[in-house]
Amino acid sequence: MRFEGTSGYVATDDLKVAVNAAATLRRPLLVKGEPGTGKTVLAAEVAAAMGAPLIEWHVKSTTKAQQGLYEYDAVSRLRDSQLGDERVHDIRNYIRKGKLWEAFTAPVLPVLLIDEIDKADIEFPNDLLQELDRMEFHVYETGETVKAADRPIVIITSNNEKELPDAFLRRCFFHYIKFPDRETMQAIVDVHFPGIQKELVREALSAFYDIRDVPGLKKKPSTSELLDWLKLLMHEDLPLDILRSRDPKKLIPPLHGALLKNEQDVMLFERLAFIARRESKS
Repeated sequence: MRFEGTSGYVATDDLKVAVNAAATLRRPLLVKGEPGTGKTVLAAEVAAAMGAPLIEWHVKSTTKAQQGLYEYDAVSRLRDSQLGDERVHDIRNYIRKGKLWEAFTAPVLPVLLIDEIDKADIEFPNDLLQELDRMEFHVYETGETVKAADRPIVIITSNNEKELPDAFLRRCFFHYIKFPDRETMQAIVDVHFPGIQKELVREALSAFYDIRDVPGLKKKPSTSELLDWLKLLMHEDLPLDILRSRDPKKLIPPLHGALLKNEQDVMLFERLAFIARRESKS
């Protein structure tokens, strides 16, 4: 089955091509892009479109590659042996399956999400090279080999916090999700807010992209933040004149806390407004 997007997810043509190419090659799809561009949600939408189960592995700074395979709980086994528990005679009772094990042995071909792989240690991707390439690994405690009957669809996301090793990149199909242009963003808004007032969206998008274009902005507002802002604007029922105003003395938009997420950016807009006021008086 080919991925053509879903009713709840607007996929650009190049993203559809990337997903389908990775699925055909059975190569992991490595997805990069600004935070808030829908990288993590993509896996859930691909699973929904293909009728496949979704297995999610959210990587943290402390995550080790071995955890994705399995973990042996030696402490619990020692405790049970001291208590005379019969479970200790079968070491499999103390093997905890990881997300890759789940994906390799799933009865239905799944979509495996490895989310924010660049959060982990730099060696993390290297430690998964063989397992992702061969789709198998060895369990030393039991002597068994876990092998995927069919290669699962693997989607890996990265926020570019760290450079990924070349050997890892060679094994992936890569796609960078560009920040949505105005037309695509309009389609995304229509999906989330069907029937929304067109004039409100038009003015809000103009203000939103103007903010993103301000030089020196530390964190540009993302798609998810735009959606939050639109929700607030509808709830507060603010007059459109507030959004239409391009008065340089009032650069900060209403309810800007949904768009500007640090004090440096707020202060930047305040300084720009101050400079505009001073220049208007001179």
